Amino acid sequence: MSTLRRIIGYSKKEAWLLILAFIFAIISVAATLFIPIIVGKAIDAMTEKNNVDFDLVMKIIYALLGILSIGALANYLLNFIIYDVIYKLVYRMRNDAFFKITNLPIAYIDHHIHGDILSRITTDIDQISDGMLQTFTQLLSGVLTIAFTLGFMISISWPIAIVVIVLTPLSLICASLIAKLSYKVFKEQSKIKGEMSGLMNEMFEQSHLVVAYDYQDDSIARFKEINQRLHKCGVKAQFLSSLVNPTTRFINALVYASVGVAGALFAIKGSISVGTLYIFLSYASSYTKPFNEISAVVAELQNSLASAKRVFELLDEEIEHEDQTLVSINDVLGNIKIENVAFSYNKDKPLIQNFNLDVKKGDLIAIVGPTGCGKTTFINLLMRFYDIDSGHIYLDGYDTAKITKKSLRNNIGMVLQDTWLFQGTIYDNIAYAKDGATRDEVIEASKKSYAHNFIMRMPNGYDTVISDAEGLSVGQKQLLCIARLMLALPNILILDEATSNIDTRTEILVSNAFNNLMQGRTTFMIAHRLQTIKSATKIIVMKNGSIIETGTHNELLEKNGFYAELYNSQFASVEE
Repeated sequence: MSTLRRIIGYSKKEAWLLILAFIFAIISVAATLFIPIIVGKAIDAMTEKNNVDFDLVMKIIYALLGILSIGALANYLLNFIIYDVIYKLVYRMRNDAFFKITNLPIAYIDHHIHGDILSRITTDIDQISDGMLQTFTQLLSGVLTIAFTLGFMISISWPIAIVVIVLTPLSLICASLIAKLSYKVFKEQSKIKGEMSGLMNEMFEQSHLVVAYDYQDDSIARFKEINQRLHKCGVKAQFLSSLVNPTTRFINALVYASVGVAGALFAIKGSISVGTLYIFLSYASSYTKPFNEISAVVAELQNSLASAKRVFELLDEEIEHEDQTLVSINDVLGNIKIENVAFSYNKDKPLIQNFNLDVKKGDLIAIVGPTGCGKTTFINLLMRFYDIDSGHIYLDGYDTAKITKKSLRNNIGMVLQDTWLFQGTIYDNIAYAKDGATRDEVIEASKKSYAHNFIMRMPNGYDTVISDAEGLSVGQKQLLCIARLMLALPNILILDEATSNIDTRTEILVSNAFNNLMQGRTTFMIAHRLQTIKSATKIIVMKNGSIIETGTHNELLEKNGFYAELYNSQFASVEE
């Protein structure tokens, strides 16, 4: 119930609308239940031979039309309000979920299947919407119908009403037991759906690799395995939830038959009229019908609560908090000092230990080493995507742990091997790096990155909307990312093989542009092709999370150590 309370909590602003909806529900149910009473009076007015009170019957017909109109209007307003409240609820919940994702630590994103996260925001929240709509409409009306019907029956003939009251708990007990069993299965079903979404997301994003490595059959096999589990879980969930309806129908039929028998006996004795018997039979039907509807709603509600639990698990994750005492910095010089830094993703497996580095403004620091040595991890720590376990990283004398992440990252620009562009115009993608960037600034940045010419060849130039249909090459996408960096002009640069996907001629031009950009700026370059870092102020060689060598290109070659081994393995045969 705590999950349900949290869902309802999203509608606090519409509490007055919910109260109004409750009033309309009462009017709608009351109007519906008054109809059998009126019809019963009409029947009593026509039961005696040759003695039909037509005036009374006509009055009853007019009253019936009036009550039907009131009930229909109240039911319309009830549904209108409920839909409005639920869609606002879902709107806020989806906004909160998206805000949460944009403020979660990078570690959370790295360690969770992306498709599963997306499934929580889309599929699971949609399921909450469907379940809540049924709950607020059918469940509310159903409960009121049951309560009002019992009240009317007791007021008319309490002995017959007792028959109904005695049999009612059977239906509630059965529905409750089945609901508890189905909740667990629906929760498992939601989890498997998230797993399936994750696989499909991977297959779509990496479709070229899937085809290139002839992985289609394997991916189909994986999908079939997940789909099979989803099928089994879905069948079990539907079987359990579908048990509620026939069970309650059986008990409800038993109630109806019992009322009919008891009412007939009372009518024969003359204790009640034929019209009153009709009223009771109508009420018995009205009383049992909501149980069937509620049983269907309970199954849907269990599914929604299972989905809501997954959404709230995401919403309950800790976001990146910024202490109000942190310092905000601007226009940094770029002096960086790293003292005794230690970090590991898994505390049982140390990665970076006793890491020390002193970088001066304008230095070009190249970071090299084998895969998994900690190069990218070092960048993650510098950007504070992850917080260090111990030690200190200083920027212009400020401990980065005491600097706001926003101001820290605003002073650092990155171009990585993996390009990232969003669906929007080319102008918007480049201007993303700087608030309020003018068109002239964007064009100038594009010219510096040698992207201007190919942009002007696009259908609408800078106003061309980037999408998969445009067919931009990987190199063109990387040039746009470089243009974004040229526009930002940060004082600290991080380049991870920023020109790796560009043709040789353009690479030379862009490298020259980078050389101009790097003048007076502190630059960290993660290098895989060692030929590109000969001019570095300092090369740090990493292995197993530690710096094992430092120096210039020539100094490291003279040492004939690990760097020389790496370099010679790439270029010895070429230079010979």
